[in-house]
Amino acid sequence: MTRRCHLTVALALAALAMASCAREDKQEGPQPLALKEHMSSIVRSGAGYAVTWAGVLSNPNRWQFGENAVAVITAVDAAGKEVVHQEQPLDAVPPGRPLAFSGRVTSPAQPVRVKIDYRPATWRPIPRVPSAFLKFPISDVRTDKLTNGSYLVTGYVLDPFRKPAGGLAVTALLRDAAGKLVGGATSYVDDVRPGARRRFVITVEGVRGQVGATDVHATTWGSTAKTYEDLAQAGAVPLHTVAPTTEPFVKDRGYPPPNDRRQ
Repeated sequence: MTRRCHLTVALALAALAMASCAREDKQEGPQPLALKEHMSSIVRSGAGYAVTWAGVLSNPNRWQFGENAVAVITAVDAAGKEVVHQEQPLDAVPPGRPLAFSGRVTSPAQPVRVKIDYRPATWRPIPRVPSAFLKFPISDVRTDKLTNGSYLVTGYVLDPFRKPAGGLAVTALLRDAAGKLVGGATSYVDDVRPGARRRFVITVEGVRGQVGATDVHATTWGSTAKTYEDLAQAGAVPLHTVAPTTEPFVKDRGYPPPNDRRQ
């Protein structure tokens, strides 16, 4: 009787394990993008109101690009009536990395509340390993406050690939001392050559609070991953492009390999 009970328990545990594996199989596939953080502001502008926003979409999938995602921005007035409805196509979201975005629209009526959402992306498997999709290095970033309360962000973006990057979208995110997102804006840089730096200039309006730090993100322009894939296909620019001018050592002064037992 005891042996039969043990067999019954073993069969039950096996059935539970198979059911668990089946549930896991159903859950396989790309995870959805996540709106990691966002901000918005409403500022009087001429005869209307300027609504600005910025946000960060996170892609948890290392082996897929997120394509054709759309940010949906809506704003309502004090009576709850929708006065702004903007659908913003977003650039392709790189595998395993975030995408920064921003925008601006003018409303004739005064909004009092802004909502930022997005429509889900479609997925494109990457043809190469994730490390082939290099980041576009950013350097010499400077942030200056202007007399009208806006901020001017300047710096340089570099193309790390062997092929010209063409147009890049460069987004500056401004944060307060605690790291909270308080503003953001995007500009576009054309004709970025392999291994060369191109200057960007971004004006950020509608900043909510004091600025303590600036993050700058660059990515290829367009809702599909084709441009980024073409760059990765061309390969990376070599780190060292100038041949050494000094004479080689007469004798190797390095340490022997770890497995070399010779004295």
